[in-house]
Amino acid sequence: MSKHSETPATMMLKEHGVSYGEHIYDYVEHGGTGVSSTALGVIEHHVVKTLIFEDDKRAPMCVLMHGDRKVSTKELARQIGAKRVSPCKPEDAHRHSGYQVGGCSPFGLRKPMPVYMQKSVLDIERIYINGGKRGFLVSMPPSEIVRVVKPTLVDVALIE
Repeated sequence: MSKHSETPATMMLKEHGVSYGEHIYDYVEHGGTGVSSTALGVIEHHVVKTLIFEDDKRAPMCVLMHGDRKVSTKELARQIGAKRVSPCKPEDAHRHSGYQVGGCSPFGLRKPMPVYMQKSVLDIERIYINGGKRGFLVSMPPSEIVRVVKPTLVDVALIE
């Protein structure tokens, strides 16, 4: 059984029959995916961060991006037909997603919202993504995200 407490994300994964690995590491405030990839011994490009953004109408959205890339907000806005897109403040991200910043997962979101995923994530055999808690990643083939969350694929990556 799970050695990590259940989260809305792990409950959703189990509901959908997703086989996933659990990976616990020491969370570092503002450490980002560099900390988790180093702790787990995986390539940072294979760690997928879950970011909460909002459009010019303050409608939330979830964006899944490689750990070693940034989101081009201009390109994202262009691809989704918004005037502009910007990251949510931490308190707004928490209110929309139900997760703390640093522990945000695309699985088990509090509010339904569109999910956009950098299309090159599909090129990776196994990705590591937040399991709904700081210091807790789950690993799986990216096709499981497509099956369970049904994200819209976008090409909005910038090299950090």
